[in-house]
Amino acid sequence: MNTHSPNIRPVIRQLDEAAINRIAAGEVVERPASAVKELVENAIDAGARRIDIAHADGGKTLIRVADDGCGMTADELPLALSRHATSKIDGSDLLDIHSFGFRGEALPSLGAVGRLTITSRAEGAEAAEIAVSGGTVAGVKPAALNRGTVVALQDLFYATPARLKFMRSDRAEAQAIGDVIKRLAMAEPSVGFTLRDVTGGGDRVTFRADPQSGDLFDALRGRLGQVMGREFIENALAVDAEREGFRLTGYAALPTYSRGSSVAQYLFVNGRPVRDKLLIGALRGAYQDFLSRDRHPAAALFIDCDPHKVDVNVHPAKSEVRFRDPGLVRGLIVSALRHALAEAGHRASTTVAGATLGAMRPEQTQPRAYQMDRPSPGARAAAYQAQAPGFAELRDSWSARVEAIVEPDAEPDHPAQPVEALPLGAARGQVHENYIIAQTADGMVIVDQHAAHERLVYEKLKRQMAENGVAAQALLIPEVVDLSPDDAARLLAVADDLSRIGLTLEPFGGGAVAVRETPAILGEVNAKALILDILDELADQGSSALVQEKIEAILSRVACHGSIRSGRRMRGEEMNALLREMEATPHSGQCNHGRPTYVELKLADIERLFGRT
Repeated sequence: MNTHSPNIRPVIRQLDEAAINRIAAGEVVERPASAVKELVENAIDAGARRIDIAHADGGKTLIRVADDGCGMTADELPLALSRHATSKIDGSDLLDIHSFGFRGEALPSLGAVGRLTITSRAEGAEAAEIAVSGGTVAGVKPAALNRGTVVALQDLFYATPARLKFMRSDRAEAQAIGDVIKRLAMAEPSVGFTLRDVTGGGDRVTFRADPQSGDLFDALRGRLGQVMGREFIENALAVDAEREGFRLTGYAALPTYSRGSSVAQYLFVNGRPVRDKLLIGALRGAYQDFLSRDRHPAAALFIDCDPHKVDVNVHPAKSEVRFRDPGLVRGLIVSALRHALAEAGHRASTTVAGATLGAMRPEQTQPRAYQMDRPSPGARAAAYQAQAPGFAELRDSWSARVEAIVEPDAEPDHPAQPVEALPLGAARGQVHENYIIAQTADGMVIVDQHAAHERLVYEKLKRQMAENGVAAQALLIPEVVDLSPDDAARLLAVADDLSRIGLTLEPFGGGAVAVRETPAILGEVNAKALILDILDELADQGSSALVQEKIEAILSRVACHGSIRSGRRMRGEEMNALLREMEATPHSGQCNHGRPTYVELKLADIERLFGRT
């Protein structure tokens, strides 16, 4: 890297303004989506209620952002193109930030690498326009505009053509722009957004989100439905928790509504979209007991706090933040999400039933012929009685059995509730010695008896462990692990937490740590490997749940072996007892790997399969 001649001393010189702006643009404007982000954030900071974004060729040839915000006067336009000129902070407190932008770098940086035109009109003033091309600023001139600001950026990176070689395809850049707009739209539900592709003279609307009204959760629910889709809203749980000045709100999806990647994870700090590994790790940690490693939760979470408790000025694009107390924030996310998931009880995603119905493809039939309407309960009872011999033959079958309908005895003061009225209904049969068929008030439920009982046993084991603690086994000869002094100090700082789950550590002089006890349930443990893995997790996330996860993995395997096996014939009372226990147990809607334990089909959907609607 060192290319200067050893005989020539390098001389320090001041770079010219154009070079400074191009260097700044390299940090702030990575791709067209980065330019869109900066311009739309400026529009939001200006108080805009509606923002229209247009782009051509993935933003490479044109980006235009129009808003109805407060606008600028003719005198302010040249100042807006000066570096570190801003109306958003006064510079006295760089932590007290309540706006998206605050550095005053975006517009001069964009003007240094492209052809930038700004047209603006403030209330009570005439509209004016200013243009800058490759860092060369033209004079201010009159313009025609009703209100707000229109910023047009053409030929991005024309002044730095080497950057164009690193651009991706027009389609990929357009998708990145769409992702930026969707994140900002979620952050500002009361603002309307329209994204248009005007490539080749066209005008195609690719995303529209109308302004939402109502309280915090109503407006956010409406906006998330526009951005993430109706299915997410139908299968999401509202989250609202507060701890020591930090408030967490938003929506998190059920574990059975998981994704194959992390594309449906949206995190915001004081309204700012961020991609922070601490927050992503906390989200993953909250779901680690419900999802396998190849599945990812879907969520939109908002953390609000005093600006002095978080530093947003640690990344050029402001996409990462630094909390004063990261452990507190992680604990809030994990506990709030687990509480919301526990309150969901046995609920499972509605998409499971949709996928089931989609797999049932009826054969093409002739046009619907006349058929009788749905029979009355009395007619059904008479039909069952008449066909009883045929059903009786099925009782001894190994692939299907029909259970008699047994209603609970009624108490004098409390009339008995029909079993079908309960959430998971009444067991009516068992097929293939693995699937329970239950009838509900408006449909039917198919339960995987092994997966359901495995979850029930697992939750029971976890509850017993929480009540009685984790048994520890003392090592006959303590295992000494040599570490660096910093690693040893980091590990010993969480020694009390590790001791509560059966891992006892003590300092052994210098950087050495002695492992005196390990969790008994883990059996024989490679203490050094375990300690090093814990240290890696501490360095990456600031906390470690590794030992807890290992213990819960053992409990999961114990639950698997201790649960009702596939192939076992169950009596009617056993099946109904399993259904009632599922209704009373949190997280019973999914197995230990995030797969559903039951599928509910509504009667209307079943009738649609048979052309009865």
